[in-house]
Amino acid sequence: MFARVGGNTFFDDLVERFYRRVECEAKLRRLYPDDLSSSRRSLARFLAQYWGGPDLYSQEKGHPRLRQRHAGFVIGHAERDAWFAAMRDALAEISAGAGSALTPDIEAEMLEYFDRAATWLVNS
Repeated sequence: MFARVGGNTFFDDLVERFYRRVECEAKLRRLYPDDLSSSRRSLARFLAQYWGGPDLYSQEKGHPRLRQRHAGFVIGHAERDAWFAAMRDALAEISAGAGSALTPDIEAEMLEYFDRAATWLVNS
């Protein structure tokens, strides 16, 4: 998948679009530090690695352990839904762009993963 969507460039773009939405969504913004630079970098590296790219995330941070890393945040269904909507909309924005490598099958597979991951992190 990593190569099919365009590698790191795709994931950097997706994460940038996602965080633009985070900055405007109160339910999400309060979960993140003031400076989003590290969060952007970590998410882009995590997603690239998850989808078959280099293991830069694990080299830097170790095993992803998503639930453990997010345990300190209160994540209810409202936060889950806001996170998923931001990621879904970021993906849709890329998909609608000229020259997008996203096919409907790829987009559906990614959305399925984001839906599962967001639900998995609900802890409240």
